[in-house]
Amino acid sequence: MTTPFHGVQLADLAPWHAELTALRRRFHQHPELAFAEHHTAATIAQLLDEYGYDVTTGVAGTGVVGTLRLGDADRAIGLRADMDALPINEENTFDYQSRQPGIMHACGHDGHMTMLLGAARYLAATRRFNGTLNVIFQPAEERGFDSGGQRMVDEGLFGRFPCDAVFAMHNHPGSPCGRLMSRRGPFMAAGDRVFITMRGVGGHAARPHLAQDPVVGAASIIMALQTVVARNVPPDKTAVVTMGMLHGGKALNVIPAEVQLGLSVRSFDPAIRALLRQRITDIVQLQSASLGLSAEIKYVEGYPVVCNSEAETTLALQVAAELVGEDNVDGDMAMLTGSEDFAYLLQARPDCLIRIGNGEAQANKMLHNPGYDFNDNNLVTGAAYWSRLVERYLPPRAS
Repeated sequence: MTTPFHGVQLADLAPWHAELTALRRRFHQHPELAFAEHHTAATIAQLLDEYGYDVTTGVAGTGVVGTLRLGDADRAIGLRADMDALPINEENTFDYQSRQPGIMHACGHDGHMTMLLGAARYLAATRRFNGTLNVIFQPAEERGFDSGGQRMVDEGLFGRFPCDAVFAMHNHPGSPCGRLMSRRGPFMAAGDRVFITMRGVGGHAARPHLAQDPVVGAASIIMALQTVVARNVPPDKTAVVTMGMLHGGKALNVIPAEVQLGLSVRSFDPAIRALLRQRITDIVQLQSASLGLSAEIKYVEGYPVVCNSEAETTLALQVAAELVGEDNVDGDMAMLTGSEDFAYLLQARPDCLIRIGNGEAQANKMLHNPGYDFNDNNLVTGAAYWSRLVERYLPPRAS
């Protein structure tokens, strides 16, 4: 006779809310940038050791993996949380604000780590699964290229810590707190970066005819790039080309000899990704040549598309509905033009990335905003969700 599955409920972890909140705020006070998460990693490793996990540190530099094996099943699951903060000066004034000037957890990684640690603690205490659990704390998600997720996979993450599937969670400001959201297939965009250096001939502002002005060239290119999506990408496809950096000149009476520009490029389709690269390159080179300038382009292909696996996403959404109810789950969330280096993990294993609402009041303090803060009301929900997912993916032996 098979014992019916009951699974963890929100009430089971509710008594831990104050402890999880204190831990999350401790992380928030001590943010660290990509591949420098030494204090963060030490804290995670100590806690996992206390919970009874086999702990491996130094994975891809500062990453930490905790492994817990129970029973005799050979099935394994991976749960991943990101660790790094951002080079942003925090504007919040609460008592747990960042103690590191110019660095803050403006993307909620402090909350992601805490939710996973809460689940790790609960699962070690209840021991209600059969198989292997790997909790993966990944460095350097925010780099955009040469990231922690990429390094972990390249350095043999899944050879060292076998997983049949891997899952991740990210908070989502503007959606109701605790609402769980995902979609099958393409979910988050590929993200590329373009660094452009335009060179001309500097000169006196009063004699522009004797110079070759890269500032004018930069302005021309910026406007021309606005046509890349509008006039080259089919209307039923999604793409974004954003000029995020422009540096040139130091004095009003000097025409500089050089200007730097930086682009962020997002797409979901490999053919569109290639088209964007070709059109951006052509526009930069041809516009520069028409003005007697030269242009050096460094085109860096960043994170791939996050493409959620069918079976794993179906399970993830079922578990979400069991925990918070169908009304608090969106299984057909719109595709997001943000990027995530969890994409590298999904290229190696079946996966699902799920989003958790951070609160509608956060709509004007989105991710990467100096006034952002993770919603502590999500800590119990996230920890309970991970716990229930593990219990469902690695069901205990029938009694």
